[in-house]
Amino acid sequence: MTPDRKSANHSVVRRSIDLGRRALGLDSPTPDHSVAVLHGDEAEAPGLNAAETRQLRYVRLMGTTGAVLMAIGALGFGAQPVHQNPTQGLRILGLPARLGAAGLTLTMTGTVTVVLAWLLLGRFAIGRARDGGVARRLSRSQLDRTLLLWILPLSVAPPMFSQDVYSYLAQSEIAHRGLDPYELGPRPALGLDHVLTNSVPNIWQSTPAPYGPLFLWMGRGISSIAGDNIVAGVWLHRVLALGGVALIVWALPRLARRCGVASVSALWLGAANPLLLFHLVAGVHNEALMLGLMLAGLELAMRAIENTDPLRGWNLALLVAGCAVITMSSTIKIPSLIALGFVWMALTRRWGGTFRALVKATALTGVVALTVTLIVAFASGLGFGWVNTLGTANAVRSWMSLPTSLGIFTGFGGVLLGLGDHTTAVLSITRPIAALTAAFIAVRMLIAVYTGRLHPMGALGVALGAIVLLFPVVQPWYLLWAVTPLAAWATRPAFRIPTIAFSCVVSVILMPTGAKVEPFQIVEAAIATILVCGTVILVTRKILPWRAEAGAPTAPADRDAYAESS
Repeated sequence: MTPDRKSANHSVVRRSIDLGRRALGLDSPTPDHSVAVLHGDEAEAPGLNAAETRQLRYVRLMGTTGAVLMAIGALGFGAQPVHQNPTQGLRILGLPARLGAAGLTLTMTGTVTVVLAWLLLGRFAIGRARDGGVARRLSRSQLDRTLLLWILPLSVAPPMFSQDVYSYLAQSEIAHRGLDPYELGPRPALGLDHVLTNSVPNIWQSTPAPYGPLFLWMGRGISSIAGDNIVAGVWLHRVLALGGVALIVWALPRLARRCGVASVSALWLGAANPLLLFHLVAGVHNEALMLGLMLAGLELAMRAIENTDPLRGWNLALLVAGCAVITMSSTIKIPSLIALGFVWMALTRRWGGTFRALVKATALTGVVALTVTLIVAFASGLGFGWVNTLGTANAVRSWMSLPTSLGIFTGFGGVLLGLGDHTTAVLSITRPIAALTAAFIAVRMLIAVYTGRLHPMGALGVALGAIVLLFPVVQPWYLLWAVTPLAAWATRPAFRIPTIAFSCVVSVILMPTGAKVEPFQIVEAAIATILVCGTVILVTRKILPWRAEAGAPTAPADRDAYAESS
């Protein structure tokens, strides 16, 4: 081989290596050329003045009123069970169900009212200063009281926006009977005429449970208490969901302070988000417990890793406890296990970033994860059958999933062009490509934590965001997988504005029944909702901060420096 050819080959190899390093983020790019641009320090600020506090009270009352309207409307247009509906036939409580579109209007009006109140509350949490001065923010106690008042009506209302809680009840009853919920669905296990089976949507009546053993273990305990009583079972599952929300409220501000973000702005975007209120509290989804345990475990682990004291004794106990809690969250739903990967990288970096440190961190996190998973699997008696049912939800074609939407639109285009419906064939291509893309992004984020370019919270949020958007099935509440951790790290308008807009749109377009509603009812209710909410805005234009000039506080200007954890 000639010297020139050797030189050319060497140059090609060198460029390939450089390209690979750049793709994986090993070339240490400047912060303004990576996702680090989404973050900026956000200092805590003074409290509200008297005028702003008065406005806050009106905003709080507005949101509470909306939540009460939702709860009343849900008596008729919530995701009611087929049997044992406690309001059916009652003279007063059953009235919303007999009012037709009026009952739906109550719920839709309440939904829009809560969303509007949340947006107004944002003026007191993350508004932006026009003059560059220091802004005032509501206090943590003010936000906590507001959040509590908005949650209370939804926590006593019938389920809304989804019927998944009835699947939880049926799958838990299967486990309670000693049958395998990972082999049998409600119909073959309980029978078609069973009271719990009848409330499960038809598409899920014959499918096995896709949830982890810890969740079904807790569900089995609920079944042992509630039996076939649907109302009692729903209440107990909501207690689990509220416990998860409480963990989110506990962990999120602490994680935000580690990232240099104001605790109230993180809580406003993450915990007071209408998606969380409507789908985790009102919808009784087990994402509440998954996210709560994941964030609580992250806080415990990062408290140990970011402590300047040696990682032994109490610090080591905190680290092990954090890894264990994260693993427990993954035995409810598997996606949260990725959080343990970012603890792994942060721990490797804490121990020096060497190969030996990587091995030690791998051993510690791996042993804890394996031990906890084995304990849950064998103590619950449910084993590892859930690994084979993780793809159960893929039966649904979700418009929010990028690869699924691409496949559906391509198939529809083929039909229009007379080429036939090739949707299934296209999905078999787009979904694997999307999975590989999501895996690549997750690996890149892990490397960013290892190299110290990103805080684990930000990298975790970006990785979960990629997984959610590229997942074969995306439900509205899945967005909280990414929004909640990113609320504690990402402060720039490039993140917050789209997140706020998408949260609002998704929150108001879903029907509270969790099932099909007649189009004419939706149109009638939508027109009435627009008229009512428009009137409210008109009447309150001088007492609520609809404009920035109305006296609402604004947030301090973001600093460009990356927030080192403290």
